Parts: sequence; structure tokens; C-alpha cells
Amino acid sequence: MDRLRLGIVGIGNIAPLNAQGYLDHPDCDVVALCEPREEKAVRVAEEWGVPKVYTDLDKLLADDGIDAVEILTPTHMHRDHVVAAAQAGKHISCQKPIANSVAEAREMVEAANKAGVVFRVSECALHYPPLIKARELIAGGAIGTPNMIRVKTLVGGHTNSTFGDSLEVEGYIWRFNELSPAGHLFDDVWHKYAAAIWLGDQRIRSVQAVVRQGPLFFEAPTAAFWEYERDDLLGLMEVTYAPNMFMRSEFFGADEFFEIQGSDGFIWVTRYTGQMLDLPPLVLYRADGSTTSFGDLDASWTSAMSGASKHFVDSMLAGTQPNMDADLAIQTLQLVFAVYEASNERRPVDPATIEGSVSPPWWPPYPSQG
Repeated sequence: MDRLRLGIVGIGNIAPLNAQGYLDHPDCDVVALCEPREEKAVRVAEEWGVPKVYTDLDKLLADDGIDAVEILTPTHMHRDHVVAAAQAGKHISCQKPIANSVAEAREMVEAANKAGVVFRVSECALHYPPLIKARELIAGGAIGTPNMIRVKTLVGGHTNSTFGDSLEVEGYIWRFNELSPAGHLFDDVWHKYAAAIWLGDQRIRSVQAVVRQGPLFFEAPTAAFWEYERDDLLGLMEVTYAPNMFMRSEFFGADEFFEIQGSDGFIWVTRYTGQMLDLPPLVLYRADGSTTSFGDLDASWTSAMSGASKHFVDSMLAGTQPNMDADLAIQTLQLVFAVYEASNERRPVDPATIEGSVSPPWWPPYPSQG
């Protein structure tokens, strides 16, 4: 394969950020869009220079001029859309979270394996330059042996984001009702769970947590604690909501902070989706007390989104498995549900034991009407 011919399925709120990496890639042709809202599909196709528009997924999948699909539909549709794409012989990149349950995720993986097509979940955290650099530093021994990974997510009450102001309300309705198994910890904090597994490079074997109900679909405050396979490596997750706090951000009114403590020093990644702190995006503290600031790293969240798309193209052309692969996607989904189960049952939970889905007791906050 010299070029990748791609079809994009779904052009909702997040689609422009996912699509840009494909549109910019010199060896990728975005040849079709699939979206039931034909008027919007035609308009976006013109803006992006995409020659074909479909309103029916089966017709797009029957197009022999398409090698692979990027599936950006709501999570509850992923299983059916991925299975159909696999059966049509298309390689697949699918938006996170992988599915609404572990059982559905396994069906998707089985379909892709049976069809012999590539399957990955598009996870931008694995392509965020400061996190990539942090993982490189850890692997190079810059902080010795890691012993604690801490991730903090803070959601502010308001921001001045043009992107946020332009979001379609319809893209959120299904996130607030029974079409989703849970709320913010499932839909957004997935990114941070994935990063915690990826940075630790270890499976997680036990989770304890307290999850409280917040407004809208937020589940905050939340505190989660987990044990990796290696006895001397632990993880912490904090999620908080500050309704009266302004958050500087070009995207959502939230930001993240990652700390990886090791035997010889620590690493801070001081931002992700926002610009909460006036600090370099990555700071390394060494055993001798010296500090290195990586102020020149590209810390824009758009780079993470575009990087994930470009990586899929590069992997397809090179014949390698792109990340996140099915194993990491399922581990991440099991961790998401293990946090809920540990809080619901007030006991440690092994994520590997979860094969269905788990919801907090108050879910859904806004049941659909009929």
C-alpha cells in the first residue's frame, strides 16, 4: 500500500480535530464522509475537499475505493459499526471509548481478527508530545525506577474557548442518558486511565475508589487508587469539579496534571487539554537536585489529536500495528468500570474480572423520554 484511502464515519463535535491529521498527511486521501445529516455532510465535504458523501454506512463500506475507516460515531454505536466495517474488509480506527461494555469490545476485536483487518482505538493521550517525552525519559532511566503515578483532572465552571462555544448540543444528549453506561469518568477520564496504564507499562491488578455524584454528568470528587503488577508501583487518580473557577483553555474547560515519581527523581507534565498553569509543559527533577524544563515542547492538544490520526496512516503504510491496540483498549475499559465497581461495593476490584459494564448507582441522571 502506497497511499491510504480513508472514509470518515460521523462528523460530530470532535470530527474536525480527528480529521485534520488525515487531511494534512501527504500519503492519505480522505475520499468519503458518512453522516445521516446530508446537508451538513455536503457542507463539510466541501470544506475539507472530500469528493464523496454517503448517508448510509453500508454504502460507504461497499465502496471498493476505501481501504480504511475512522469511526467517530457515538460510543453506543461502535460495536455495530466496527463489526460491519470488519466484515466489509476495511481496516479500522475507532474513537474512544472502545465500547459500552467489555463484552461488546471483545466482539469487535473478534470480528476484526476473523476478517484479518487492522483495528485500533484512537487515543490522543498516547500522542501528546509532553506525555511521549515523559515516557521516553522514564524508559531512559531519568528518574530511576518509577514508584508512583498520579493523575489529576480539574474541570472548571467556565472558560473562554471558541471551540467549546461552537459545540453542538445534540452531540451530548446521548452522553447523559441510558445510551451511555456512565458519565464523565467513562467518557473523558478514559484518556487519563489510558495514559496511566501506558506510562506505567504495567497491568493494573487491584483498584479502590470513591466516586461521588456531581452536577450534569460529572462524577466528582473522585479519588481512585490502584496497584500495578509490580508491587512497588502504585497509581492515584483525582477528579474534581470547581464550578466557580475559570479555566484557560482553547478546547474544554478542564486541564490535567501528571506526576511520575521515581527512585531518583520525578517528572511533571503540567497540562493536557488546557493551560491551567504558567509552567513549562514538562519538568524533570533529577537525583542531584537539578531541574530541566522542556518549555519548547509542542503542548497543544490539537497535536495529540492530529498525531493519533497521522500515526494510524503511518502504521498502515508500514504494515505495523498502530496503538492503542485491542489489548490496551480493553484494559482501559476494564479500569474505567473497576473504579465504579470499587466505589459501588466499597472493596478492592481486579479490573480483569470485569466482562460487562458497571454504572454508578445514580446513572442515568437524565433518562430519555420514550
